[in-house]
Amino acid sequence: MDKARNYLSLARKAGRIELGEEPVGAAARAQKARLLVVAQDASDHTWRRAKSFVSGTDQQCIRVPYTKQEIGESIGRQELALAAITDPALALAFLKALENPEKYSEALQSLEKRTQRVAARQAEARAHEKNVKKGRFARKSK
Repeated sequence: MDKARNYLSLARKAGRIELGEEPVGAAARAQKARLLVVAQDASDHTWRRAKSFVSGTDQQCIRVPYTKQEIGESIGRQELALAAITDPALALAFLKALENPEKYSEALQSLEKRTQRVAARQAEARAHEKNVKKGRFARKSK
């Protein structure tokens, strides 16, 4: 199994992926999906449906060079045609691990921006916690 499929397995173990059409659609409608992954041998209907889930949003949808069976094996199922990665950092790592990442340049740019925003928010939260504990606004004990 290659590195990109390992990221799919990792996302499943971390609970950062939705599997199948209904859960993927729900995640996309809730703006939780970051990257929709469609198998290369998925039907045209599945591809159109996945594109409709993300239309008008900044969520990305790509067709990967893996069959339904290969994606299913990496997830722990027999077959899987459609999945949604909900963590931006995992989605970015998955895209970069694909054979030809420059093919997905639009999705890469979007996910890099989102990952940077998430990292900035996390840094701000850590700085806030530090300020609350030790800084100017520290709670005074009586």
